[in-house]
Amino acid sequence: MKKKRLNFKYLFQRLSFKYRVSVMNENTLEESWHIRLSRISVFLFGSALVLFTFVLLTVLIFTTPIKHYLPGYGDSGNRAKIIQESLQVDSLMRAIQQQNKYLTVMRAIIDGRVKPDSIASLDSVALKKQAEILDKKSETEDEYVKKYEEDEKYNLGSITVKPKENGLVFFRPTSGVISSGFNPSADHYGISIITSPNESVQSVLDGTVVFAAFTFDSGWVIQVQHENNYLSVYKNNIRLLKKTGDDVKAGESIAVAGEGGAKKNYSQFYFELWKMGKPVNPEEVIIF
Repeated sequence: MKKKRLNFKYLFQRLSFKYRVSVMNENTLEESWHIRLSRISVFLFGSALVLFTFVLLTVLIFTTPIKHYLPGYGDSGNRAKIIQESLQVDSLMRAIQQQNKYLTVMRAIIDGRVKPDSIASLDSVALKKQAEILDKKSETEDEYVKKYEEDEKYNLGSITVKPKENGLVFFRPTSGVISSGFNPSADHYGISIITSPNESVQSVLDGTVVFAAFTFDSGWVIQVQHENNYLSVYKNNIRLLKKTGDDVKAGESIAVAGEGGAKKNYSQFYFELWKMGKPVNPEEVIIF
């Protein structure tokens, strides 16, 4: 035990022993600067320097745009932005394809490859007979259609709506991709849906419009009161098709959503469903 104490004391003395580090002028051999250091002080200084460097780099990375270049880093709004831009790119691609077809036809007309009287020279009687022949179904096609209709006659699996209590059937409010789900803990009492431009918004149930107006926070908003104390709220619309007091049917168009407002927060359609003052998760009663 005594030997261990002596070893520890000797180790402590070696660590605390101070060394003099001097900087001397090479020409005059005069000491210009010096410092006294021990092994413990060098270790503490090095540790403090490493810790300071780590903290400084962490602050620089997470408070500057450098964080976007880190692998695996993802902003919470990136998913919604990517989906929205993908829909816009898809719409632009379809518009470009239609424009190219139009230009091809116009170029053929200008070059003279399409004759103006080519359509007039066609025999309308022959075309009518040919259309009647093409319109007739073959025996194989008739058998397939009859078999398919019989098989699907009592099949309810393809129905895209979900019956709820008391036989209520909820329709989907609009077509699109859900960007953020139901999360009451974050004051998100509905779901956000990214839609295509000028997408139709339908009422989820039969009911009466109790509110239809423009708000600065959510654009054009419409609310529909339904039976069984259900209230549906449709926000971030660009145009309303119904006014307060109108009766609407389930699946009837009541508004138009999609990109079109001056503010970008109106591009995401927002839907809420309430029952007796409490929010209901729309994904539990509606198939999206």
